[in-house]
Amino acid sequence: MSRSAVITGIGVVAPGAIGREPYWDLLAAGRTATRRISLFDPAGFRSRIAAEVDFDPKAAGLTAPQIRRMDRAAQFAVVSTREAVADSGIDFRGCPPERTAVAIGSAVGCTMGLEEEYVVVADEGRKWLVNSSYGVPHLYGYLVPSTLAVEVAWEVAAEGPTALISTGCTSGLDAVGHGAALIEEGSADIVLAGATEAPISPITSACFDAIQATSPNNDHAENASRPFDAERDGFVLGEGAAVMVLEEASRARARGARIYAEISGFASRSNAFHMTGLRKDGREMAEAITTALRGARLAPSDIGYINAHGSGTKQNDRHETAAFKRSLGERAYQVPVSSIKSMIGHSLGAIGALEIAACALALARQVVPPTANLRNADPECDLDYVPLVAREHRMDAVLTVGSGFGGFQSAMVLAGQGRS
Repeated sequence: MSRSAVITGIGVVAPGAIGREPYWDLLAAGRTATRRISLFDPAGFRSRIAAEVDFDPKAAGLTAPQIRRMDRAAQFAVVSTREAVADSGIDFRGCPPERTAVAIGSAVGCTMGLEEEYVVVADEGRKWLVNSSYGVPHLYGYLVPSTLAVEVAWEVAAEGPTALISTGCTSGLDAVGHGAALIEEGSADIVLAGATEAPISPITSACFDAIQATSPNNDHAENASRPFDAERDGFVLGEGAAVMVLEEASRARARGARIYAEISGFASRSNAFHMTGLRKDGREMAEAITTALRGARLAPSDIGYINAHGSGTKQNDRHETAAFKRSLGERAYQVPVSSIKSMIGHSLGAIGALEIAACALALARQVVPPTANLRNADPECDLDYVPLVAREHRMDAVLTVGSGFGGFQSAMVLAGQGRS
């Protein structure tokens, strides 16, 4: 008997909204959470804006030892996990631990913890030979990104396969795809899958400043993330996490679980072309989309909504517009498309998981979230990008895609209960 993975729990920590329902409310309202950076002094940087999470770890339920031990990214992951577990209704104490797995994505790991500790051990960068004795006992954990997945595993006492997926900006998509594969192949019955990122730090900002990838629209932070707009000038850095409970479908139905969506198709490709550049024809993303559709046994006409990568850079938005046309044909002109990065920024490895959560909620509500700030469409981006206002829309299946530095291209198809 074939096995498939379904989403039965969702937990979210996002800019402007902590929690699944506040997150959906923000997206459906088209509210933006981008602003001047407050996590450090951004004076002197080209881009001084970001989408930050207003996060109090103690108020979120973390203990003092957890707060001391965990990097901000790990804190996001654990808080999201707790919400997802509660939402699923599963009592993990009664689940075989060896049949519970974890797949967490992150592009840059514990960036904030590493940078903060470097400042201490290097005496604010003045000493080339650092004094390691000043480092916190958990410094090694900050260095090793897999600790993010381990924190989630500890939270639910998972003893099955546990992995940290780091494939740049497709990490979240790829982690959930990996989690679904563990269920499909029979390696696990339940997977905590998602991604987390807390990259808003001087080193990250400096890296993106150097390649001029982020928006310099500092005077209008709330409108700076403008995917598909003719005046877009780069992405806005973000942070956050989304973790989902994936469950084997027959198991979920047997216990009467509420099912948000089935993960019915997933594929990933690499362009082997350039670290940051993209081919104009979108061939690799198109191949990922076509393969995901084939895995889902769906035709382009079955897709009711596309959640675009929609980063707001000139080349990416044109690249994926071409990919949609190449893979979906005429259907690309008929299906609504939107980018939630216009509201919550681009949280690197975490964004794919946040977008999957948004797609699952969109399927449940039958509402397409809008592309905020899209007021002057780029003529080369000529699809239906749902500008400014959410749209009620009938959909049985949705497509979400991701594109990452290094040439990573991923696509996932989620099916609602009408098809799962």
